[in-house]
Amino acid sequence: MPRYHTLGKIPHKRHTVFRKENGEIHFEQLFGTIGFDGMSSLLYHLHPPTQVSELKGHIDVSPKVAVVHNMQMRALKGFDIPAHKDVLQSRIPVLTNNDVTLHLAKPQQSNTTYFYKNVDADEVIFIHHGEGKLKTQLGNIPFFEGDYLVIPRGMIYQIEFKDENNKHFIIESSHPIYTPKRYRNWFGQLLEHSPFCERDLRGPTELETFDEKGEFLIKIKKEGLLHDYVYASHPFDVVGWDGYNYPYAFSIHDFEPITGRIHQPPPVHQTFETPAFVICSFCPRLYDYHPEAIPAPYNHSNIDSDEVLYYVDGDFMSRNDIEMGQITLHPAGIPHGPHPGAYERSIGKKSTEELAVMVDTFKPLKLTQQALDIEIKDYYKSWIH
Repeated sequence: MPRYHTLGKIPHKRHTVFRKENGEIHFEQLFGTIGFDGMSSLLYHLHPPTQVSELKGHIDVSPKVAVVHNMQMRALKGFDIPAHKDVLQSRIPVLTNNDVTLHLAKPQQSNTTYFYKNVDADEVIFIHHGEGKLKTQLGNIPFFEGDYLVIPRGMIYQIEFKDENNKHFIIESSHPIYTPKRYRNWFGQLLEHSPFCERDLRGPTELETFDEKGEFLIKIKKEGLLHDYVYASHPFDVVGWDGYNYPYAFSIHDFEPITGRIHQPPPVHQTFETPAFVICSFCPRLYDYHPEAIPAPYNHSNIDSDEVLYYVDGDFMSRNDIEMGQITLHPAGIPHGPHPGAYERSIGKKSTEELAVMVDTFKPLKLTQQALDIEIKDYYKSWIH
């Protein structure tokens, strides 16, 4: 997200002496992406962020693919996955390719006994149910139902929950997550026709600084392996930082839909983008107002992308028998459209209360065995009259 932010205490000039009250020097860290060409932030630590005291091994957490070449329309009952007390162990990968992995999760407890860092991917955690606090080395962000939590790769964090009722849809991207470039001007500011603006994006506000030494477990994910590192100082020892690379929250309820006289194509719902896929938000909105408009989407062929829809709430007018937490996958190369009757019954409707998250990928998605375990059989036949 190209927007400058600062929190805590920082020196007047970067890469210069910044002393503590006792005269010792703070330890500066550049937290950057894409070499030295992408977005970055400068962090100032009480202790060196490099003090590894023990390596405790690793486990394989890469998705286990069951269907490599998928040419079948699929539907998954997302709420049917098992709940798990641990945040990371609750994550169930269901769809994956080299660019993105989509997870479902029902975590029950905060991960207070360890810290987590994903160095492979940016993460977008959509909070379907639950609320709490995202705690990071750059500060804390309260979150609520309907929030997207955008966490850049390499960010050390913990998640603190209010209670056990948590349901998440997690998008793990091997590419940086950006706001759509067509909604930004040359300087990076979101334009007047954007469906959201900078006021809607919530960065860290509460910076907690811990001056503690001891044994601090950080689980680091790289190349599908989860490594256990023990550090000699608390990772949240940052006294201040500034820059462009930091986590933030955006509520799907703050997305302002773009409508028109006739049916608008899916790009008007776009919320985030990468070179390899986009994320869209389908929100409550007025329908098309041409007197002969058909609000239901027209049949269309996904020639270049797989389409994934995660159904959050409301009555999704183009589908029959859809439940909250359900996922549909319509692969590239097969035309799809409204279910039988949806086209006709949409005529004359004035508005919709549907709420959903869509992910369109430009490479085919593979299914894991966990996805097949919650699949609705024969979904591909559901267009037969």
